[in-house]
Amino acid sequence: MVERLTLTKPDDWHLHVRDGELLRRVVPDSARRFARAMIMPNLSPPIITTELARQYRNRILAAVPEDLRFQPLMTLFLTEETAPSEIVKAKVSGFVHAIKWYPSGATTNSESGVRQISRCYPVLQAMEEQGFPLLVHAETTAPDIDVFDREAVFIDRQLAPVIQRFPGLRVVVEHVTTRNGVQFVQDASPMVGATITAHHLILNRNALFDGGLRPHHYCRPVLKRESHRLALVEAATSGHPRFFLGTDSAPHPRRDKESACGCAGIYTAHAAIELYAEVFEQADALDRLEPFASFHGADFYGLPRNIEQITLLKKTWQVAESFAVDEDAVVPLRAGESVAWQLATGR
Repeated sequence: MVERLTLTKPDDWHLHVRDGELLRRVVPDSARRFARAMIMPNLSPPIITTELARQYRNRILAAVPEDLRFQPLMTLFLTEETAPSEIVKAKVSGFVHAIKWYPSGATTNSESGVRQISRCYPVLQAMEEQGFPLLVHAETTAPDIDVFDREAVFIDRQLAPVIQRFPGLRVVVEHVTTRNGVQFVQDASPMVGATITAHHLILNRNALFDGGLRPHHYCRPVLKRESHRLALVEAATSGHPRFFLGTDSAPHPRRDKESACGCAGIYTAHAAIELYAEVFEQADALDRLEPFASFHGADFYGLPRNIEQITLLKKTWQVAESFAVDEDAVVPLRAGESVAWQLATGR
């Protein structure tokens, strides 16, 4: 039995850190576990220009503890008004690394997202020419589509035609949640990859109703049935180079989760790599955790692999019930429960 696991320090290729006091509280959790993180731009208002991304990056860096090295990789929020010239600015900046496509209304703070992707074709062409990646929240918002089918329908109706039209565009299917999505990535060209979250590897949709309605298990895309969870575990632990770690850790104050119309998002940054280790251990694939967490994403984005290392111990610890922020609290995944692996230093 493995009792100690040393890894090249991983990267988180999908992270929400919000802003203000909440940002200052959550950034250290990620910085202890990850060398870099792809920062999502769906603030209110969203990060739609390179200058806004620069300002946001500075706020994140100010929240990194002095004894840690952490690089926020910034993204821009795609709108139907985004100009191709902004792609050039972003590329030249050196700190903006991708553009995020949110269908309008698909998730938190996405109302100004894309309604008709064809209106963005000039921007997508510029991205293809610049070698600039497109990150996709792959869910349709069509009201006649069942919430559990929205990923599969979006891939068929919207994403597949975009990839066919722009074959040189590097695309990441963010937080893939279905067997359909896994198969799409496996069958696609080397230009298409996908991130997989810890919570979609651990939970199926029964967790939304375990003992009653569980708002802190509500996320977008929503948790799916067990057969899809198993497909994600198989993909993550397979060694396939185009599946890589992206937590989609997304903190919300308790009042916004436990409400009549609760926000979507699960906070996992406090124990992210530890939760992935649980999944890989259960799949008898701990030897494949480092490639998934530390190598595949960097290779896909054409960035150097990290040199720093972290160590995980096979040691059970208990997650706090909540942590205070701005006269409220954030309830993390596994609140009041245990995690089987522990970060050796930096807690």
